Amino acid sequence: MLKQLSSIGLLATAGLLFAAAPQDANLKNLKGVVKIDGSSTVYPITEAVAEEFNAVAPKVRVTVGVSGTGGGFKRFVAGEIDIADASRPIKKSEFDMAAKAKIDFIELPIAFDGLTIVVNPKNTWCTSLTVAQVKKIFGASGSAKTWKDVDASWPATPIKVYSPGTDSGTFDYFKEVVVGKDGAIRSDMSVSEDDNVLVRGVTGDEGAIGFFGCAYYFENKDKVRAVGVDGGKGAVMPTIESIENGSYAPFSRPLFIYVSKASADKPEVKAFIEFYLKNVARLAAEVGYVKLPDAVYSKVGANWTANRIGSQFIDPKGDHITGSLAEFYK
Repeated sequence: MLKQLSSIGLLATAGLLFAAAPQDANLKNLKGVVKIDGSSTVYPITEAVAEEFNAVAPKVRVTVGVSGTGGGFKRFVAGEIDIADASRPIKKSEFDMAAKAKIDFIELPIAFDGLTIVVNPKNTWCTSLTVAQVKKIFGASGSAKTWKDVDASWPATPIKVYSPGTDSGTFDYFKEVVVGKDGAIRSDMSVSEDDNVLVRGVTGDEGAIGFFGCAYYFENKDKVRAVGVDGGKGAVMPTIESIENGSYAPFSRPLFIYVSKASADKPEVKAFIEFYLKNVARLAAEVGYVKLPDAVYSKVGANWTANRIGSQFIDPKGDHITGSLAEFYK
């Protein structure tokens, strides 16, 4: 099944990936607007690309919004934006809405992120958590009220939970890993689409715990402390190496941009995406994320060159599937 999904549009060779990219001289005279919205997690990468693109294509105006992955997809299927930033693959419901609206799209993974669970630096007792303990803290069923509820040897300090907004791809991914598609997350959390708000919340309460993308953790190591995650093979800390090699499981994930096929035919959008793919490995690392393997970038570039429509993360029966990028991009 995965081979069927991943075979379409992967015949282009790596040497063709950017052969059609406009020359810099042409970029300087290019005009137009590129509209982007979506994930706050992907925002720093896209914004970094937009800033560098502006230096070579100063007459093209690139706008990058932050309405969350779900919010971005809503605007995307409404035809309001050219590109949707997403911190998870498109959902079946969003896929269906796009089909109903006759919005064809090209799905492009662009980097890795790791969902980092953080606590207050004064929390000296919790250095790692099993997935079951994470569920006990964040799940709606049997939610732990104090740290002692999680581990009898820990203090009875009240737990205060901080979470990204429920419209964010970060929340969706975390929820699916911790409680499953049909499970529920506790309702007494403090939520925000702004990860900086979450950092401030955790730093202000000794009993606090929260989660967000690894880039925000790497930027705020002096304010919060990461907790190792034991996915069944021992506790692993979120690092660039553990995220890229897949050992930081199950909380590492790919990040995406989705490009409207209609918009992809516009010279300014085409030039922006080709610039994006050519520079994203370097820029993703510069802003704290983890680049994809070169082989995956080659396949992603081939999909773009071939205008491969649709998602490789929804199987022929319409179910949303999960797995490593290597599985989908063989």
